[in-house]
Amino acid sequence: MCRCWNGVFHSPDLWRRFEFELNQPATSYLRSTHPDLIQQIIKRHAQHLQYVSFKVDSCTESAEAACDILSQLVNCSIKTLGLISTARPSFMDVSQAHFVSALTVVFVNSKSLSSIKIDDTPVDDPSLQVLVANNSNTLKFLKMSSCPHVSPAGILFVADQCHGLRELAMNYHLLSDKLLLALSSEKHVHLEHLRIDVVSENPGQTHFHTIQRSSWEALVQHSPKVNIVMYFFLYEEEFEPFFREETPVTHLYFGRAASKEMLGRIGLNCPRLVELVVCANSLEPLDEELILIAERCKSLTAIGLGECEVTCSGFVEFVKMCGGRLTQLSIMEEVLIPDSSYNMEQIHSEVSKHLGRKWSPDMMPTW
Repeated sequence: MCRCWNGVFHSPDLWRRFEFELNQPATSYLRSTHPDLIQQIIKRHAQHLQYVSFKVDSCTESAEAACDILSQLVNCSIKTLGLISTARPSFMDVSQAHFVSALTVVFVNSKSLSSIKIDDTPVDDPSLQVLVANNSNTLKFLKMSSCPHVSPAGILFVADQCHGLRELAMNYHLLSDKLLLALSSEKHVHLEHLRIDVVSENPGQTHFHTIQRSSWEALVQHSPKVNIVMYFFLYEEEFEPFFREETPVTHLYFGRAASKEMLGRIGLNCPRLVELVVCANSLEPLDEELILIAERCKSLTAIGLGECEVTCSGFVEFVKMCGGRLTQLSIMEEVLIPDSSYNMEQIHSEVSKHLGRKWSPDMMPTW
């Protein structure tokens, strides 16, 4: 290329944001970042990188290649780092020592990390300590769900030292009363977003601890606008410890079935609820539970129901109680059970009237 174009190509402003794509040709139709370009970046632009992500396929070789690149970023000032596996297992199949060694290079050299996404990786407590030692004043966002080598003590150490942390995403087994209290200390900024994934690893054998109501109250008192988001991937018999007392959750998503009892507890004990999505339940009419949620959850603005059952009368009553504040109402047509008051043709206009806009239930895809 000409000198002018070569100068433009190597302009530092062009290399502040970069996504490395690493896929194995034998297993993926996606293209990868060319090896020559990767070497150019490492040699000439590592110090310019600020917003970096690694997107890898499910192959261990791709994840190992990502670790090799990370380990060479010794002259970097990265602010945002994301490790993304398009399919499992990827990073989890990499040698833990190799992964931690590579990640530590960035943790030590950046010293200005503000956002880190390391879901489904073998990150561990010692590497988090290195992160905190070098980036405690800048870290604001940490997303690390499904990281089995991190202990509650490890995540508590992050919360204790990183007082600027505003968003945190993790698995429920890392959540503790001590962690919530650390996030509620006077030194800590107001937390804006807390995401908790509640996942059953061994159906029927997983034990879930209980969080004290006083710990939740301390968090909300310190950060009154915090969004507390919980994703549940449990079997019905595993819901026993949850929502027995008032819980300030704002967004609830059930990826598997949620029982009538569980939904009833949500109506009784989740007054801050804003959004509720239920993939399925045991196909028992949920009229009473929905009406209770409408009555007690005054901030509810969005609801979605999948493989559930609600009578048309019960559904109309629910919508009538919520009114126009329901900005999102996604219900499969198969959910609604016609009764003596409403058939499927009548419910469209009745629900639309109470919402203040035209509405119709979602249709099951034909494919």
